[in-house]
Amino acid sequence: MDSSDNRVLVTGVPGRVGGVGSAIVEILRHKDLPVRALVLREDQRTDALRANGVDIVVGDLTEARDVAGALSGCRRMYFGMSVSPSYLEATVTTAAVARERPDLEVLVNISQMTVSQMSLTEMTDSPQQRQQWLCEQVLNWSGLPVVNVRPTVFLQHPFFSEWAAESIARDSTIRLPFGTGRTSPIDAKDVAEVIAAILASPATHIGKVYELTGPRSQICMVSRRNIPRHSAGPSATLMRRLINGATKLCVHTICPSMCLNTS
Repeated sequence: MDSSDNRVLVTGVPGRVGGVGSAIVEILRHKDLPVRALVLREDQRTDALRANGVDIVVGDLTEARDVAGALSGCRRMYFGMSVSPSYLEATVTTAAVARERPDLEVLVNISQMTVSQMSLTEMTDSPQQRQQWLCEQVLNWSGLPVVNVRPTVFLQHPFFSEWAAESIARDSTIRLPFGTGRTSPIDAKDVAEVIAAILASPATHIGKVYELTGPRSQICMVSRRNIPRHSAGPSATLMRRLINGATKLCVHTICPSMCLNTS
């Protein structure tokens, strides 16, 4: 894919927690792949993207005309947006536009791990999680070449960067207000690496669901001495800032007989 007619469209740029869309753009550009970013508004961050050779288009994912204009000339697409009451509307709009593009090679949708435990009879109370479950249904019905990616909570979430920082400073524990609940956070950059790998070479991934998690699930009060010490990986770098130790959180793709090469 070395022609400007084969751009990858990336939405959710620059993004909020984790900035997955922006990270995907950076990785694809590092691979010298042509990229178009759909942004809601321009600012200094979009200026930096343009300086990196990214084609910037301003638009709204709930407006079919905007989505159609952004997708024109692009054969691969990443769909993601920040938490919003219009998330489902944006997904349906995107699917309707994409169905008019018979040359579309892949649409990578970022969802969340909770969707794996949801069904018609088993739902959560979260409106956003319900929307994302419905979004996956819509994309699966659409007949589009879809890949769904379901990460756990991002390590960049304020749960860890702000809330847990207080207990870490106090008594070297990670304490979160979830009782005995367990979590296995993942670095948003790891998620971006997986999605970029799919976008760069999508053929073998169409129709797959990737569940991305850290190496193990931890109860929401963890003592630093119980966290394995490693020294590498972006997740480790962030966690070192929190616990003055290190824990490497890697990408795990839970999908039979499938693996990703993100190098």
